[in-house]
This record gives sequence, C-alpha cells and structure tokens, in this order.
Amino acid sequence: MKYTLEERLDIGRRIYNGEISRYQAAEEYGISDQTARDYMRLYRSSEGLPPKRGQKKAGEAVLFKAEPAELNKLESMTKEELIREVMRARIREARLKKGYEVKGDGTVILYNIENTKS
Repeated sequence: MKYTLEERLDIGRRIYNGEISRYQAAEEYGISDQTARDYMRLYRSSEGLPPKRGQKKAGEAVLFKAEPAELNKLESMTKEELIREVMRARIREARLKKGYEVKGDGTVILYNIENTKS
C-alpha cells in the first residue's frame, strides 16, 4: 500500500518516539520492517534529529558500552599493559570459539560443541 509523505512521517514519528516498534508498525500498516525503519529514518532526517543509540531492538545485538571506571582503568595503563590485555582478550575469544573457557583459578569450562569439525 502506498502512503503519502505525511503518513510516512507520522509512522516514522511513532517509531522514533517509541510508541510502536518497527515490527509492530510493519504489521499494523502492511509494510515490511525495513520500510518501517526507512520511514523512521525519513522522519528523523526531516526533523534534524539524531539517531537513537543504545536501545535494544528485537533481533539486534546490543553494543558494549564501557563504564567510566573501566575507561579510567584503561587510560591509566601503560602501553605494555594494554598490549597484554588485548592479547588476553584475543586468547579468550579463540578459546570460546573452540568451545571452552579457562577461569582465573585454572578451572576449564567446556561448552556444547556439537557442530565443530573433528
């Protein structure tokens, strides 16, 4: 169904203000959720509003936001300490991809890894 510019802006406003989700708008107005998102973006740009950040939407990942205390800790580290922390994070990520994790006391936690190659 085709909507006029005013109707599109109204749908976009409702999504932007959180009255309805883009999925609810898609169902209510007979459009795809991507079209609903486009209507919200159209409204946002027409009003000169900034994108809304940090809102969890169904099916979307939430971005990591470091706490100020964590940032202060990182800022106070030396270059060598930062490199060591990056290496630890990469090692932890590789272990998780292989299906296990090692805790600080040396305890190994195995995860269900049915889909890995032998």
